[in-house]
Amino acid sequence: MYSEFYNLSGKPFQLTPDPNFYFDSSTHHKAMAYLSYGISQGEGFIIITGEIGSGKTTLVGRLLQSLDPNEFVTAKIVTSQLDADNILKMVAASFGINIETGDKAIIITKIEQFLRGNNRAGKSTLLLIDEAQNLTTQALEELRMLSNFQEGNKALLQSFLVGQPEFRDKWANDPALEQLRQRVIATHHLSPMTIEETREYIEHRLTLVDWKGNPNFSENSLAEIFKYSAGVPRKLNTLCTRLLLFGAIEELEEINGEVVKEVLEDMEQDNYAASASARLAQNLETVAANGNHSISQEDLEMAKQAELRMAADLLKLRKRVVRLEKNIKVHDRTIKGTIDIVEDWLEG
Repeated sequence: MYSEFYNLSGKPFQLTPDPNFYFDSSTHHKAMAYLSYGISQGEGFIIITGEIGSGKTTLVGRLLQSLDPNEFVTAKIVTSQLDADNILKMVAASFGINIETGDKAIIITKIEQFLRGNNRAGKSTLLLIDEAQNLTTQALEELRMLSNFQEGNKALLQSFLVGQPEFRDKWANDPALEQLRQRVIATHHLSPMTIEETREYIEHRLTLVDWKGNPNFSENSLAEIFKYSAGVPRKLNTLCTRLLLFGAIEELEEINGEVVKEVLEDMEQDNYAASASARLAQNLETVAANGNHSISQEDLEMAKQAELRMAADLLKLRKRVVRLEKNIKVHDRTIKGTIDIVEDWLEG
């Protein structure tokens, strides 16, 4: 919707990580330097950590995108709570190794054969583990054991571990991971972007979808955006998407500080309504589980307020959508008229 209104060729702030939108902030530049250093060493573990939404997955995607498939065989695993046996099965599956047994010894043997085959073909093998904080100590130890495979003095597998801040504490302090710590050759923790980087991030993403300065982001809007997001990419994407949608609906050519405040207020109301509905649902489940079918006045009032807020927001959105649709129709008629004039001129 807003893409058409602002003549953008795509969605600049989508929440799905896209390496094509990678922004090389100072902290991401350092992380990429560590990853590149790790690849040049060809062994050990590289660990990258960061808060939720700090851009870890986009960073990893950018790295994979930059590697020559003729030189590297890569696989990426996004982990859940995996135990030692399941991590080996996931590693095998991610590399496309056919496993028809649950026998651990056979799985390890097949992985080793795969690694040696890559090495004979002159290729390095890289394994990237995302959400590494979900791995158990035993699973991490299995990964460490895979790093023991060598051909002469060359390691056959190199692993990059990417996770949230708690993973940094885990690998650094868990006594059972001493041998893994000895294999870590570089580590970096992603920090939030500065306010100036926040501006550059927004403009960078907009430019990638053919932004020509409309809408303009005023200085006070950037201050409010940074105040909310604290330089965290995912929070920036969430807010900027809402700002562009609001701007398109209201037919704005500039996003200023007051617009940001209004959108943030809408987001806060949305969050309140969602949390109120969730609390009510939880309370009703508790009532049903206890065999008590009466609902308290507080629960009823909470439901009423949530419903009223959601209805008001929906009405407001519908009015804005109607205005936007009318505007788009006007633009369509203008474009069609221009095309007709050009066609008549060419025919004449």
